[in-house]
Amino acid sequence: MTVLAIDPRARRLSADEKRQFAEKGYIKGLPVFAPEGVAALQALFRELSSRLPPGTDINRVNMWHKASRSFHALCRTPAILDYVEDLIGPDFYQWGGQFFVKYPGDGSIVPWHQDAQYWPLAPRRTVTVWLAVFDADAANAAMQVVAGSHRAGNFVHHRNDDPNYVLEQEVDAAAIRRDDVVTLDLRAGEISLHDDGLLHGSGPNTSDRVRCGLTMRFSPTEVKADLAIWPTFEAYMARGTDRLHLNPAGPVPTGERFPTRKFQHSSEFA
Repeated sequence: MTVLAIDPRARRLSADEKRQFAEKGYIKGLPVFAPEGVAALQALFRELSSRLPPGTDINRVNMWHKASRSFHALCRTPAILDYVEDLIGPDFYQWGGQFFVKYPGDGSIVPWHQDAQYWPLAPRRTVTVWLAVFDADAANAAMQVVAGSHRAGNFVHHRNDDPNYVLEQEVDAAAIRRDDVVTLDLRAGEISLHDDGLLHGSGPNTSDRVRCGLTMRFSPTEVKADLAIWPTFEAYMARGTDRLHLNPAGPVPTGERFPTRKFQHSSEFA
C-alpha cells in the first residue's frame, strides 16, 4: 500500500489535551493526513467498500484490519499511533477496525451508548480512533458525545430493535445531560479519540454529503478479553512489546479480503 501523505501539523498530544481526555473523555480535531493523503484515503474507502457483496451493509461488518493488508497498514500510520501512545503507553495492540458510513439522506442512527457495554474486556482501557474520511459536521450527522460521562460509571442500556439503529442497545434519553453534549466535527484527514466509557451516538444524515468514519480500537497489553464470551478475539500488536501474552495474537494480513459479518476470526481470511 502507498504511504499516505501526512499533515505537517501532526504532532504529539499536549499536556492540556491529555488532561482533557482524562476529564472529558475525548479529543477532537487532531491532524493526520495532508490533502493528497486524504484523496488517497477516500480512494481506499471506495475500493474497499466496493468489494462487499451486494446488499451488505458496511456498518454491520467489522474486523477489516484482519482481512485487508491495506486497511491494516493504514492503522499503523505513525502519526496515529503517536497520539494513541500518549494516552495508553508504549505497548498496545489493535483489536478492531470498522467503517461507519452515513450516505446522503441515510436514516441510520447510532443510539446513545457506551462502547464498553459491548466488549468483554478488562480492565476497560480501550481508546477508539475515529478517522474522518470525509468532512463530518452537525449537518451530516457527525458523532456526538456527552463530555465527562466516562467518569459516571456504567449506564443502563436497553434493547431497541429499530431497523434504523446500527447498534441494538441504547441508553435512555433521560440519562443524557444535554448541556454536556459536544459534536465531534472533523475535517477529512483529522481524527478524534474517545474513551470506551464515553456516551456517544449520531443521528440520521439529512445532508447531501456522505459522512464516513474509519474506526480503530486500541488497548494496552494488560487488557484481556474473556475468550469464553468472545472466542474470535485476537490482538494485533500496534506498537511496543507484548510481555504479558494475555490474548491470542492475530497474523498480519497478506492479501485483500473483506469481512462479511461481525467479529470474524483471522482464519476466515487466510
